[in-house]
Amino acid sequence: MPDGVEALIRLGVNIPPLETRRFRGIRFVGSGLSAEAVFPSGCGFGVRRTGLHRVMIEQAERVGVRFLWQTVVTGLHPDGVCLKDAQVTARWIVGADGSASRVRQWAALDAHRKDRRRFAFRRHYKIKPWTDFMELHWGHQSQLYITPVSEDEVCVAVISRRANLRLDEALDDFPQVAMRLNDAAHGSPERGAVSVTRTLARVCNNRVALLGDASGGVDAITGEGLCLAFHQAELLAQCITAGSLASYQASHRALARRPAMMARLMLLLEHRETLRRRVMQAFVAQPRLFSRLLATHVGALSPLDFAVNGLALGWRLLTA
Repeated sequence: MPDGVEALIRLGVNIPPLETRRFRGIRFVGSGLSAEAVFPSGCGFGVRRTGLHRVMIEQAERVGVRFLWQTVVTGLHPDGVCLKDAQVTARWIVGADGSASRVRQWAALDAHRKDRRRFAFRRHYKIKPWTDFMELHWGHQSQLYITPVSEDEVCVAVISRRANLRLDEALDDFPQVAMRLNDAAHGSPERGAVSVTRTLARVCNNRVALLGDASGGVDAITGEGLCLAFHQAELLAQCITAGSLASYQASHRALARRPAMMARLMLLLEHRETLRRRVMQAFVAQPRLFSRLLATHVGALSPLDFAVNGLALGWRLLTA
């Protein structure tokens, strides 16, 4: 998303243009309707995860990071971390090891206030993108995400509450998309992941800080997971430079507030066909309303603007 692209640039990471497919906004498709809005500034980047990893590693190496590939960390000790056959002394320890974080467990930071899960499967298709929008299709039991990632490839992902809803079965609920993809070759095997909505009681202690999915997360419906991690990295760097993690907890929670709020609102539509149709009708009738909600979503408008937009949408639903 544009706010994630900006955060990456501030971290010194620039994705080569030839490795991305830019998209200029979001399109909702559902209940026989389609509504779209462009980003207030900038654009989103569709990029293969392997390409993103590579440019991030290259930047880290440029600034002096030393990687210990295939080195198993087995635990923490008072002066640092334990490897299989050695110890590494460290003043700070950052657990950025995913939603099943072992660092989180070792640091006794695993207590959580909220933990909800949905299930995602994705595959790349060798087909020229048919739009310069990222599309979110609403189905009866799932959502389908279509993101252009190159000039001749799209990424298609399905997310639902069913652990066994694979992509081929889910496409039966989206016949227009299935027709487009019918003759397209696969650009990758189908892969699955868990989308976790989790709020931890704490994300740091005096020497250990959690970052990214290890520190909690919002549902993938927002598209803000990577962006959150990049903003958390900026924040954590500031705290470490200052020599204290004291402000990391509160600031980390503040960063997640907007994406979490947007995720709750979007998930309200998941199994409420009547409400979803009325929301789509409101977006079609008042495109500016959808545009302002998207601007709020990417952080271009304030929480006050969000409240005003919410009231406007509520009034539109009541009077529709």
